[in-house]
Amino acid sequence: MLEFGYPWLAVLAVLPLLLRVKRQATTEAALTLPALAKLASEPSGSKGKLFSLSSVLAMIIWLMLVLAATQPRWLGEPVTLPQQGRDLMLALDLSGSMEIADMQYQGQSVNRLDAVKSVVSDFIKRRQGDRIGLILFADAAYQQTPLTFDLVTVQKMLDDSVLRLVGTRTAIGEAIGLAVKRLNTYDSSNKVLILLSDGANTAGNILPLEALQLAKAAGVRIHTVGVGAEQMVQQSVFGQRVVNPSQDLDERLLTKLAEDTGGRYFRARDLNELNQIYQLIDQLEPIERDSVTYRPQRSLLHWPLAIALLLSFVLAARNINWRGVFKHAG
Repeated sequence: MLEFGYPWLAVLAVLPLLLRVKRQATTEAALTLPALAKLASEPSGSKGKLFSLSSVLAMIIWLMLVLAATQPRWLGEPVTLPQQGRDLMLALDLSGSMEIADMQYQGQSVNRLDAVKSVVSDFIKRRQGDRIGLILFADAAYQQTPLTFDLVTVQKMLDDSVLRLVGTRTAIGEAIGLAVKRLNTYDSSNKVLILLSDGANTAGNILPLEALQLAKAAGVRIHTVGVGAEQMVQQSVFGQRVVNPSQDLDERLLTKLAEDTGGRYFRARDLNELNQIYQLIDQLEPIERDSVTYRPQRSLLHWPLAIALLLSFVLAARNINWRGVFKHAG
């Protein structure tokens, strides 16, 4: 089906005709003067040619430009897409401790951020039809993407996140506050924040418990994920020793944030456990699908523009005195 964005601009097609009629009327009025009567009676080889080739080309060029201005587009067949009633905001910790390589995957040690990226990427792919946003936090919290159905962009922003991008400390309260603010801009009864951290709140202008009250008032459900192994072998000059790399993890805070908003706290000690957590979150936040129909659109304005450009070259070539050009070149 052919549709025009601005069909009323088609009235501009008759503008050259109106200008020509006005010019002819002005000329006829001028010929009533005695001084111009003799001039009007003189023969002219160019007068009276209403449909010369140059005039036809100019008219077609004008019509193509007017057609392009009306924004022609082709509407495809209706397509039904799944729609989901959940708004999910992901808040990812980028503090310096996320660099610790204590996550085990297939017998190899990977740092916490790479492990999280791998699992969250699969989580995002499974959220077809969901609206997802991404917040990164360390010394402060920043929104990387607003809530959007464009999962490719969310994935791209996740892949581009790097350690120490926004500092080295952990602003949990600020991340929650920003997430609540962004979720409140959308009319939805299912607002969910998935906050992932490996430490305690050490930065930011908003305390976590203050942000918790904002989340409860806004009806935002928070699921929290604590990342980091509980044992790690370190090599020192005195030999090997076993340490707890997650000793700074504030599990009490993360648990309270989740339970007070109707969410759950999850503990991820390795990559496999982290992956199981996101699978469980899929079940906790089920996809509620409704039928949403749209018609794909394909713009066609480049075709009349191309025709107008081509005919402009032809018209310009006709008006060039090629004999004079070659004579001057010789």
